[in-house]
Amino acid sequence: MATYGQIAAAAGNPRAARQVAWVLHHADAEVPWHRVLNAHGGISLPAGAGLERQRALLQDEGVVVSRNNRVDLARYQWRSPPLPADGA
Repeated sequence: MATYGQIAAAAGNPRAARQVAWVLHHADAEVPWHRVLNAHGGISLPAGAGLERQRALLQDEGVVVSRNNRVDLARYQWRSPPLPADGA
């Protein structure tokens, strides 16, 4: 899992979380859009607009989704590897 903000930061623009959501909405089917959540670990899609599908895809991958459609980011969130120290 990653958050919209994490992806925006990795792309070099940490304040572009909404643009990440737009890109994912228009991306090819192969892009794992369902693995991207809001900063609170929640599914941001409204009911009837993909919430149920995202929840089902996450659960199919073994991710526990709470009743309020949140994922425990402490458990599932992707963490970027640390950068090597200078001179390493």
